[in-house]
Amino acid sequence: MQVIGGIHSSLVFKRRTRVLAAHLTALLPRDADVLDVGCGDGTLDVLMLQARPDISIRGIDVFVRPKTNIPVEPFDGKVIPYADKSFSIITFVDVLHHTEDPLALLAEAARVARDGIVIKDHAREGIFAEQTLRFMDWVGNAHHGVVLPYNYWSQAQWDDALKALDLRAEAWISRVGLYPWPASQLFDRQLHFVAKLVRR
Repeated sequence: MQVIGGIHSSLVFKRRTRVLAAHLTALLPRDADVLDVGCGDGTLDVLMLQARPDISIRGIDVFVRPKTNIPVEPFDGKVIPYADKSFSIITFVDVLHHTEDPLALLAEAARVARDGIVIKDHAREGIFAEQTLRFMDWVGNAHHGVVLPYNYWSQAQWDDALKALDLRAEAWISRVGLYPWPASQLFDRQLHFVAKLVRR
């Protein structure tokens, strides 16, 4: 397991964080105060802060690591412990598919965000999508002890969720480019997306 984690870290993680930081910061408004839900140690947030010194970022996570790169508070994974409209932007990076009830946590983000939700997640679309997503999730997270419910939504489920919460996609990027060629042919496809969700 440690060997797999080491390979993933050296071959995928650095590129992934760099690419995601570029996508996410491009969707943030000027001077945004950001709450990163499920932030881990804040490695990605540091790259975002370097690219956008005008923004500020705090994090919450179900497991607060001994050393973090941003201020991190604990939460129960269900209720975001802040008042309505406390932050301009809420971010989720590969978090919702790790929850038992993604819709409930997305509703919490809509409650706490003033200007929108910036999210990176998966769409279960295409041949062997479920199997490919499970494999990627296991390789990237199992060695960290992350809970893996494999709760991936199809595009239709995402559309239904946004409608139910009275949200719309102001931006939706389905070609994220996390992997170099030729791995991109299998692991990118349109399995990943980055989006900015705002109230209708």
